[in-house]
Amino acid sequence: MATRTVIEVIPARPSRDGDGVAIRRVAGMRHAGLDPFLMLDELQADRREDFGGGFPPHPHRGMQTLTYMKHGGIIHEDSRGNRGEVRGGGAQWMSAGRGIVHSEMPTQDSQGLHGFQLWINLAARDKWSEPTWRDVPAASLVHLDATGVEADAIAGDWSIDGHTVSGPLQQVSASAAVLDLRLEAGHLATVAAAPGETLLAFLYRGSVGAARDPVAAGSTQGATITSGHLLVTSREPADWQVQAGKTGADLLLLRGRPLREPVAHYGPFVMNTVAEIEQAIRDYQAGEFG
Repeated sequence: MATRTVIEVIPARPSRDGDGVAIRRVAGMRHAGLDPFLMLDELQADRREDFGGGFPPHPHRGMQTLTYMKHGGIIHEDSRGNRGEVRGGGAQWMSAGRGIVHSEMPTQDSQGLHGFQLWINLAARDKWSEPTWRDVPAASLVHLDATGVEADAIAGDWSIDGHTVSGPLQQVSASAAVLDLRLEAGHLATVAAAPGETLLAFLYRGSVGAARDPVAAGSTQGATITSGHLLVTSREPADWQVQAGKTGADLLLLRGRPLREPVAHYGPFVMNTVAEIEQAIRDYQAGEFG
């Protein structure tokens, strides 16, 4: 059976954001292979000084964020009066739409943080929609436990080794889906996807051996891929097979429908044209984000 290949492996780069929060980042604002995903941050810090400052109030327009916490807690507050808190195993989703100001601050009892934040693009027709937000506690995630596989579905519908599971978030832009997948050592997993869909995997622990395109730049067929890398798969055919290494593998899987629209990006604003970015800056400076 023909399966997808890994056409690119992108390393996450150490960085800091917010008020000095330590992260590993994969940025792909205009990377066609990541569409509709714009950016992935892994937040991982044990020392309070590496995460305690959090992400003070800042604006967004034209995109969505999805934050998934493995460990520790964060508090969301925004300019529309929303406040929520999510702890280890839970998720937080926000659609910035036409504009919102929000903050994400660690809870005072957090002894270290480990989690992920995704930026997901909005289609041009949705960039002027009303902002929305939702907390998803850990108990609301849908768990899968099968031979060699354990997973938590956060968003969208998934099929792993023929086992189907659906996450509580079903309204994410571009039908984006997110799954936290843990594989036992040596297990070969089959991940279902529709032809033409983007399917990405961020390997955050362990290693995998995945079929790779031998003609892709820097690719070695069958090579081992280690943690801290984003795997970009081909969009044909439908399914993808990935095999865990000797110590197993933990992956954040991302799937979505490519929007194939122009991307103009400046800081926290993601629009389709430079003129729209300039308008976003003027609107924010005029206090029109609430």
